[in-house]
Amino acid sequence: MKSNLLFLIVTLLLISTNAFAGGFQLNEHGAKALAMGGAFTAIANDPSAVYWNGAGLSQFSGTHLMLGTSLIAPQSAFRGVYPDITKYRGMNLVFFPTHFFGTHSFNEKFSVGFGFTTPFGLGTEWDSDWVGRYLAVKTQLMTFTLSPVVTYAPVKQIAISAGFVYSFAHVVIERKVQPSTILANDAYVSLEGNDNAAFGFNAGLMIKPTSFLTIGASYHSEVKYGFTGTATSTGPAQLQSQLPSGDISAELTTPQNIAVGIAVDITKDLKVSADYQMVGWSSYDKLEVTFEETGTKSTSPRLYDDSYIIRFGADYRLNKQVSLMGGVYFDKNPVSTKYLNPSLPESDRLGLSCGIEGRLFDNFTITGSYLFIRAKQLTVSDSKEIYSGLGSTFNGTYNSSANIFSLGFVYSF
Repeated sequence: MKSNLLFLIVTLLLISTNAFAGGFQLNEHGAKALAMGGAFTAIANDPSAVYWNGAGLSQFSGTHLMLGTSLIAPQSAFRGVYPDITKYRGMNLVFFPTHFFGTHSFNEKFSVGFGFTTPFGLGTEWDSDWVGRYLAVKTQLMTFTLSPVVTYAPVKQIAISAGFVYSFAHVVIERKVQPSTILANDAYVSLEGNDNAAFGFNAGLMIKPTSFLTIGASYHSEVKYGFTGTATSTGPAQLQSQLPSGDISAELTTPQNIAVGIAVDITKDLKVSADYQMVGWSSYDKLEVTFEETGTKSTSPRLYDDSYIIRFGADYRLNKQVSLMGGVYFDKNPVSTKYLNPSLPESDRLGLSCGIEGRLFDNFTITGSYLFIRAKQLTVSDSKEIYSGLGSTFNGTYNSSANIFSLGFVYSF
């Protein structure tokens, strides 16, 4: 029984991690990119190009530093479990992921850049006595990424880039457990884990065939995380030996991302862009957990599909000091309703964004932006998620949204 309970806890860990990546994968590193709906692959004209498309560094001269942060306020609600229609709301949480980018151009052909990002830094928290407490109470994930990039432009119209990715992550999962239907009190289980060294790479391409058209492409590799952690439990004394505790380990590989985009100068002041991003979630085909105490492994199949994001953006220069931006994107959900989990509810999402950029001095720019994400209301009637000791499945209706405010500063010298 101990191994079964521990397996459920780690399963929740990895499902939650994928929910962050596939469900609320906030690619918008940089206030300007966020304002344009992330349609930035063929633009990449500020230091956040280190993330979006390193080939964009070929557009710069000199040295540029960019510091930015976002305020992210997600909201989640669940109505059920069917046939009950009681509505439960997730607790109001706020997150502040920060990013930093630096770039330097040696000459017209060679440039370098460096980026620090927190690509996943969200979470959910539900009341400890809500109906889904055996699936999720608290879920928090934070990943940090360091990435140096080198860019080479053999001719003025073409640039290529290559980068290295070093990442580390921290996760906390808490939920209640119902070890036996005869018990009056629930047990509470907490899992905290880390991966201090995961690696990947990226590449970029930018081509300008005409004076008004730019084509961009970028690739971000898979990153394989190896989480190690400790499970701790509180509950009835007679069941302490059956509750999960001790060391565990599990692997998670985040998917590759391939993006292609175009940018068109409609006028000297108006630029529009479009991106298509493929997210290779089909690489997540199984979940394997190792119990360090016994050395045994448990494997469960996961049926994720490849997904995609379609983005559109516009940038209008109002005058020499001020630009206005807007964007929209659609993010396809990669997970079947059978495996939807309240640790981070996910569905097809629509994002609407806007922003303003001001050049306060010749070498200092500030950008502010706002993004609203609305997930499609999703009703689950075929869930395979078990939420009680009686084997009941977690069918009901999910609603979720997020408000994101971003602020960025760029200093050039």
